[in-house]
Amino acid sequence: MRNLKLFRTLEFRDIQGPGNPQCFSLRTEQGTVLIGSEHGLIEVDPVSREVKNEVSLVAEGFLPEDGSGRIVGVQDLLDQESVCVATASGDVILCSLSTQQLECVGSVASGISVMSWSPDQELVLLATGQQTLIMMTKDFEPILEQQIHQDDFGESKFITVGWGRKETQFHGSEGRQAAFQMQMHESALPWDDHRPQVTWRGDGQFFAVSVVCPETGARKVRVWNREFALQSTSEPVAGLGPALAWKPSGSLIASTQDKPNQQDIVFFEKNGLLHGHFTLPFLKDEVKVNDLLWNADSSVLAVWLEDLQREESSIPKTCVQLWTVGNYHWYLKQSLSFSTCGKSKIVSLMWDPVTPYRLHVLCQGWHYLAYDWHWTTDRSVGDNSSDLSNVAVIDGNRVLVTVFRQTVVPPPMCTYQLLFPHPVNQVTFLAHPQKSNDLAVLDASNQISVYKCGDCPSADPTVKLGAVGGSGFKVCLRTPHLEKRYKIQFENNEDQDVNPLKLGLLTWIEEDVFLAVSHSEFSPRSVIHHLTAASSEMDEEHGQLNVSSSAAVDGVIISLCCNSKTKSVVLQLADGQIFKYLWESPSLAIKPWKNSGGFPVRFPYPCTQTELAMIGEEECVLGLTDRCRFFINDIEVASNITSFAVYDEFLLLTTHSHTCQCFCLRDASFKTLQAGLSSNHVSHGEVLRKVERGSRIVTVVPQDTKLVLQMPRGNLEVVHHRALVLAQIRKWLDKLMFKEAFECMRKLRINLNLIYDHNPKVFLGNVETFIKQIDSVNHINLFFTELKEEDVTKTMYPAPVTSSVYLSRDPDGNKIDLVCDAMRAVMESINPHKYCLSILTSHVKKTTPELEIVLQKVHELQGNAPSDPDAVSAEEALKYLLHLVDVNELYDHSLGTYDFDLVLMVAEKSQKDPKEYLPFLNTLKKMETNYQRFTIDKYLKRYEKAIGHLSKCGPEYFPECLNLIKDKNLYNEALKLYSPSSQQYQDISIAYGEHLMQEHMYEPAGLMFARCGAHEKALSAFLTCGNWKQALCVAAQLNFTKDQLVGLGRTLAGKLVEQRKHIDAAMVLEECAQDYEEAVLLLLEGAAWEEALRLVYKYNRLDIIETNVKPSILEAQKNYMAFLDSQTATFSRHKKRLLVVRELKEQAQQAGLGDHPRIAEKRSGRSTASKKAVRWRTWPSWRH
Repeated sequence: MRNLKLFRTLEFRDIQGPGNPQCFSLRTEQGTVLIGSEHGLIEVDPVSREVKNEVSLVAEGFLPEDGSGRIVGVQDLLDQESVCVATASGDVILCSLSTQQLECVGSVASGISVMSWSPDQELVLLATGQQTLIMMTKDFEPILEQQIHQDDFGESKFITVGWGRKETQFHGSEGRQAAFQMQMHESALPWDDHRPQVTWRGDGQFFAVSVVCPETGARKVRVWNREFALQSTSEPVAGLGPALAWKPSGSLIASTQDKPNQQDIVFFEKNGLLHGHFTLPFLKDEVKVNDLLWNADSSVLAVWLEDLQREESSIPKTCVQLWTVGNYHWYLKQSLSFSTCGKSKIVSLMWDPVTPYRLHVLCQGWHYLAYDWHWTTDRSVGDNSSDLSNVAVIDGNRVLVTVFRQTVVPPPMCTYQLLFPHPVNQVTFLAHPQKSNDLAVLDASNQISVYKCGDCPSADPTVKLGAVGGSGFKVCLRTPHLEKRYKIQFENNEDQDVNPLKLGLLTWIEEDVFLAVSHSEFSPRSVIHHLTAASSEMDEEHGQLNVSSSAAVDGVIISLCCNSKTKSVVLQLADGQIFKYLWESPSLAIKPWKNSGGFPVRFPYPCTQTELAMIGEEECVLGLTDRCRFFINDIEVASNITSFAVYDEFLLLTTHSHTCQCFCLRDASFKTLQAGLSSNHVSHGEVLRKVERGSRIVTVVPQDTKLVLQMPRGNLEVVHHRALVLAQIRKWLDKLMFKEAFECMRKLRINLNLIYDHNPKVFLGNVETFIKQIDSVNHINLFFTELKEEDVTKTMYPAPVTSSVYLSRDPDGNKIDLVCDAMRAVMESINPHKYCLSILTSHVKKTTPELEIVLQKVHELQGNAPSDPDAVSAEEALKYLLHLVDVNELYDHSLGTYDFDLVLMVAEKSQKDPKEYLPFLNTLKKMETNYQRFTIDKYLKRYEKAIGHLSKCGPEYFPECLNLIKDKNLYNEALKLYSPSSQQYQDISIAYGEHLMQEHMYEPAGLMFARCGAHEKALSAFLTCGNWKQALCVAAQLNFTKDQLVGLGRTLAGKLVEQRKHIDAAMVLEECAQDYEEAVLLLLEGAAWEEALRLVYKYNRLDIIETNVKPSILEAQKNYMAFLDSQTATFSRHKKRLLVVRELKEQAQQAGLGDHPRIAEKRSGRSTASKKAVRWRTWPSWRH
């Protein structure tokens, strides 16, 4: 869905050359043009507009002096630094432009009609006057000569076994004789010059020749390979024209065909069979096709047409049309109309072999033109919901408009068509945010047609519905209507006769103001024209645009863009300079565009697409070159960008890695964009998404989430980029537009928790607004079911920048419970009957599902059926609950309410067998109330409640209660049910203590025994855990005798020594057993020197110092020294080993480097063999 937009025009008028130009060629390295005439060659530089060289072929006798000579071919030979010229008289001449020397390398007696070089300039092909083809090398050494007319089909002749032959087919009313009728061949077209046409495939492996067959008089196309072997001959095609062009990519050969009512461009395959066609917008015998030319990348086909029949008073025209193909449809993108008389008549044209979209045109009056085109997408530039996201596609005298806000139809279909009397060359939309759907169209007659969207009293005949039309289809969109057609009035109309594309870069900046650019034909300057509508009250359909003012610029303007918000207009020159055009000022000032540092901005390379965008607080110029280099101001941020678009505060880009990235420009910087687009940076979250290979951005629907991409074949794909979706949802939520946000999230599968998490306080304060906007029980239930405690603004959908939303998180409360309670309260106040199912869902969804409350509400519905028409019945409510909760779980909760009517109601909806649950329920009904509830709670495994009910049944049920307590470890809960003075409390405590002893929790067990008065068991527990203080307390309570205390002390000391608590053991022996000597020995054993000395001096036993203390200290010192020596030896051994390992590693590295010798650089010497002299063989039609 792209158009060819005129990039710039290079014009060289009134070249000072002798005679009339006949043909031309390009010298790509020098940037000059070689023009051949009946007098010789001239070399001109179209940029500096000067003649570089002039070579006369008349003086050397290669062309006659009377001017009747003709040059049939000119070719610049790069490796020979010369120019090859072929004349119609048969001479092949090599011309050195630097030395002005001419050399005739050979001649053909019968003359030469065509000279064609292979694309690699290794072979040259000559078509002679004797209907032969001569192939030679680049050194003009003949290889082979063959007749141009061959009886054989070629090496690729089809093989058939007889199936499907014409003789075996059914021929209808014509009868069997039709199978044996001879095919009648039509002769060549009346205007055919009968000259052969030669075209090469892009790789130079094949060439095709179109000639008129002498037997049938009709044209045929033959394909030869590089070895000059005939490959195939085309099938008979009636009305085949002389024009021939092989697509450089090698797939098709283009030619023309006259049909009874139309004229087609037809395509041949290499095997000679037809493969597709498209029709030219002319009647039969209205025009003739002089030539067909493919551009270098095979994307554009140029068709050179000329009028055949005109009235005597009319002026015949010649036309150059540029055709492109997309989605198997051929589009006419540009139409250049020239005159066939005077100096405007086209002599020759060709595509540039290096720059794919540059077309060179040579006119009769020594007038040279070069047009540079580039691809662009013409789309509306509005940013609000009133913009319909229009995209206009030029197709001849039609403009195909697709309204992507309402319809997404693949090209070549469209929403509606705009019909024009002349082919269209440019389309522009009004750069006004509120009127962005209005568009203006510039056609080949230099008329601007203005279409506006608004109320029209009658149907516009120039607007035709496309894919949205049809019988019985009601159009739900407002189509534009033709406001007026304006004729552009120039001060000097003579310029229009030569250059048909006088104006380029048409921009509609205000309702009555257009900007257009023209280039000077005498110097590298450009002029910006202000086109304003002249007041005309007489004619309502036609008007006139006058050039109200103009501003000259030193340099060639190649792009012009306007920011619809700021109204800034930016110009780009061919050398990359960026200027700001102050179009609103009276002086029409032009000043350099400066960056934030105050320095002028200049693109390092010319950009084919430019846009203005606000990055942070700075307005910047964005540019994309044809080599996929992306610039912001003069900083290159990426080199793999295939397309980009600026929408609101977002920058969207597609890359060669088949991704689409979306960046928020509000708080972005150049460094963040470079980091995000760098190949080493891995993007996550909502910035990046994968797209199909070769996708390009077509448009972004404003205030929506649709991003339209086009594939290389031409089909469309609509994606909803996560960044655009989330940004739009956040805007809707900020504006409390909950319904729009909810529908978008539901359709695009965005987690609905974002509605709350985006701003919890705002949501909780506007719950009623949310419910009234949604107004659907199913949607509210969907919202409930997706609720979870996770904050999706921090996990799934983090905001691109930190905002105040995160500072306003709700500090208290559980998220799910808060939302459920708040929404339930509002729904109950609005209409509890209508939102009954949603209210039930709010109870079920809570962190702890309130199933008992839910079941109770259902039970109330069964007893009291509401009269509200929106209300639901108990059966419907229960059926709905079964979708939310497992039926067995619901049955258990109903049983836990002890309401047997509710249990029966739920059981009837379950898959349970009545033979199972009815006897169980009947048994329960016969029990005493507390024991009944105990049985239910035990069945439901609610043991805490079960022992509570069982404790109320009486002492006779205590053994059963105690067994349940022991089985389920419910000691703490059970102790709360009895008073501490009761026997049940004592029994439960003893059981609890025994349980703790089994779990090896001796100290808590001792405390529990001591609490209930079981002192013997408490003492045993304290002895086991070594708590001597508690043990002594219990012993005091048991009234132990002195001997018993001594025994207890020695027992405790032994336990403490085992636990390496020597100080505690010594204290026990000293206090209980009064054995201070044994206590000192235990302290020495535990290395408690100071405590041992304390006891020695306390009991005045200084002899123990010599007998026990000092030997113990010396022994300890000896052990410590031995341990230190052992550790020192181990450290020294490991240190030595580490030094050895490091040395071995260093030696291994040095040895590794020595094993790899350096690779010597090989010289690529060239043999300087002398050039051999050209030897000519004796050829029938070639002499030297």
